[in-house]
Amino acid sequence: MELGIGLPTMIPGIAGADLLTWARRAEEHGFASLGVLDRLMYDGYEPLMTLAAAAGATSRIRLTTTILIAAYRGDRALLAKQLASLHRLSGGRLVVGAAAGGRPDDFEACGTPYEQRGRRLDALLGELRRSWDGGPEALVPGPRCPDGGPTLLVGGHSAAAMRRAAAYGDGWIAGGSSASGYDELAGRAREAWRAAGRTDRPRLVAIAYVALGPGAADRAGTYLRDYYGFLGWKADIAVKSVLTDAQQLRTFVTDYRAVGCDELILFPCVPEPAQADLIADAVLG
Repeated sequence: MELGIGLPTMIPGIAGADLLTWARRAEEHGFASLGVLDRLMYDGYEPLMTLAAAAGATSRIRLTTTILIAAYRGDRALLAKQLASLHRLSGGRLVVGAAAGGRPDDFEACGTPYEQRGRRLDALLGELRRSWDGGPEALVPGPRCPDGGPTLLVGGHSAAAMRRAAAYGDGWIAGGSSASGYDELAGRAREAWRAAGRTDRPRLVAIAYVALGPGAADRAGTYLRDYYGFLGWKADIAVKSVLTDAQQLRTFVTDYRAVGCDELILFPCVPEPAQADLIADAVLG
C-alpha cells in the first residue's frame, strides 16, 4: 500500500510559502502523493491552483484532488482544459479524484443546481475522458494527453456513486473510517466493477485525518468542528476519527493495508510543515 499526505489547504491562515514547504518535504520523505481538499465557501486555497504551485516546487510526487467537487464548476470546457494543462505541465503526475459533493452553498455560489449534481457529474466525467484523449468530441482543443490523461478516481458511498466509479473511473476513493467499514465499502466498489462488466480491478484509495505532537489533538478538534460545522453534531464524528498518536497511526495503516487499500492519504489537521516530519517518522521511518 502506498502512503500519500495531504496539504493543509483548508486550515485558515496558512501561508502559501508553508504549503510549498509541505510539498517539498513530502517529496523528500518519499510520500507517494500530495492530496488537496475542495470547498469553495470556506477560507482555504483553490485545489487546482494549489497543485499547479506544488507541481513547480516538486518533480516526482503525484498530485491528487481528494476530492474535486467538479459538478459545481459551471464551465466544463474550462475545467477540462485546466486539468489537461495541469497534467501536462506536471509531467503526467495529476490524479483526479472527483465526487458529487454535499455542501449546497458551494453550488449556490456558482449558480449551479445542487439537486442535479449527480447527473452533472456523470456527464462531466465522460466529457473529460473524451477531451483528454483529444478525439473529435473533445470539449476544447488540447493540450492533448498522450498517456490518456490523469488517473480518475470517483468518490462516494451511495449505489449511484459506486456505479459512477465503475462507469468512468480507474478507481474509487473514500473518507477514512474503520478498516472494517472501508473493507465493506471496497467490496461494494469491486461488485460495481463486476456488474459493469469490467475485468480490471479498481484502484482503492482512502483518506484519514492526522494530528501528531503536543496540543495537536485540541487544535484538530477546533479546526474540524469549524470545517464540518454545517453538519451540526456530526462534526464530532470527524473529530473522533483523527489519529493523534504515532502508534495508533501505524496500526491504522497496517489495518488498511490488510483489507486491500492501494493508497492511504493522510491529511494533517495542524498547519506547520514540521507535522509532515512527524507523520513521516511514524509511518515511513
